[in-house]
Amino acid sequence: MTVILAGIATFVAAIIQRITGLGFVLVLVGPIVLLYGPVEGVTLAVLLALVASLVAIPMVWRHIDWKRSWWLIWPGLIAAPFGALLVRLLPDAALLLVIAAMAYVALLAGHLPTVSASLTGRRGAIASGAAAGFMNVASGLGGPPLAAYAVGDRWGQRSFAASAQLIFIAFDIVTVALRGIPVTPIEDVGTLVVATIAGIAIGTVLSRNVAPRIARAAMLVIAWAGATVVLVRGILALFM
Repeated sequence: MTVILAGIATFVAAIIQRITGLGFVLVLVGPIVLLYGPVEGVTLAVLLALVASLVAIPMVWRHIDWKRSWWLIWPGLIAAPFGALLVRLLPDAALLLVIAAMAYVALLAGHLPTVSASLTGRRGAIASGAAAGFMNVASGLGGPPLAAYAVGDRWGQRSFAASAQLIFIAFDIVTVALRGIPVTPIEDVGTLVVATIAGIAIGTVLSRNVAPRIARAAMLVIAWAGATVVLVRGILALFM
């Protein structure tokens, strides 16, 4: 039953990722952390996000901004080990609260224009890239700092969404290397990988007829619900 529920969540997350260009882990992190725990759940989510980006990148290759991507990637790679250290130091209950907090930051980032306005040029890229690399390893949620930078630096949506796949590939590979391979049975991981690929394929078809704003609205509803449930579970875990 666990893998079926996780597969449904993964499939939906992959569809939204393909239509909007972002949001895979944001949609998936709530359900998968509840099903597999804060350590294994995030590790699985990042591995599946890597699969999603690898499948999507051939479709967006020509729109990648390589120079901007590089200035976001290298600071993130430097900051990534500190995210792994945080995961090792904190108990599960605290990790649940950290993941919930980062999810809320992700959801509120778009409503903080003053933050985005300060993230411009190479300095903004370095700050955003470092934050994204750290958050990606700690919670799988590396997208918000990148999105904030894209807004502040007036990065076109198509180029940003394409470049984000390249950046996520770099961050996700490092995250898997630092966190380790999931301990979930290989057949279950395989099922979730298939669900990811199927979601990307269906999302490609739906992207021709479904407006990104509709997919974005669905992403926000699922993400808010997931973050809230993770927060409640973290609070309850503190007293257990």
